[in-house]
Amino acid sequence: MIRRARETIVSSIAVLAYGFFVLLAYIIRAYQGAQLTVVGAENVPRQGGAVYAINHTGYMDPMYAGFGPLRVRRAVRYMAKEELWRNPLLRTMATLTRTIPVDREAGAASYQAAVSALREGALVGVFPEATISRSFELKEFKSGVARMAIDADAPIIPVVLWGSQRIATKGKPKNLHRSRTPLRLHIGEPIFPTQPLDELVVAVRSSMQRLLEQAQQQYGDHPAGAWWVPQRLGGGAPTLSEATLLDNEEIAERRARKRNRDA
Repeated sequence: MIRRARETIVSSIAVLAYGFFVLLAYIIRAYQGAQLTVVGAENVPRQGGAVYAINHTGYMDPMYAGFGPLRVRRAVRYMAKEELWRNPLLRTMATLTRTIPVDREAGAASYQAAVSALREGALVGVFPEATISRSFELKEFKSGVARMAIDADAPIIPVVLWGSQRIATKGKPKNLHRSRTPLRLHIGEPIFPTQPLDELVVAVRSSMQRLLEQAQQQYGDHPAGAWWVPQRLGGGAPTLSEATLLDNEEIAERRARKRNRDA
């Protein structure tokens, strides 16, 4: 009984905290003047566990991607890298909203936590690329997004956010003020885990690629040579292979820092 009461209290605090951060998100969106267009919000199930799989091009993706499920009164319980917990403010925000920490070197515990959350009926937000795509194209997907859907018998909701890289992304100046940046959030139809793991990963990625191209086609101008535009569309972003080299350098540096901390 004590355990159940504790869980009820924690859940109530999480609901109140999430409500506060939703209000804060609306304030930030109004301040930035972001022109967010949401397509396909009806594809988010109104109840029950589901994997909310999102592409990743910028630091504000969790906030703006979260506006889609709010259309059907759903909250997203995100998975996020454990480094966020080192910052006191971010640690407080993550803890209050029951964000699931991910240790990218040893992710078994976070994976089990995500599967448990799905079985309990949560909408779990996952970035299958695991990190921001510097090319603004879809990177290769980690298999975790499909494995957790299979283990929890939960559908995967493919999601693409386009334009958020113009606000804040890796290696570029942040544009957090009132820029009126247009954003598009496209939410695809649920993909149920009825096929083998590898085929499911391919199906999710293919669906998100279609959503990405759709969002880009409907976005508006993509200026030639612009840093935020993929090379495929005539922009100045690095190619996938060039971006991979930059990512590998970052991974090596992160591992070196971790070894120094553990020494």
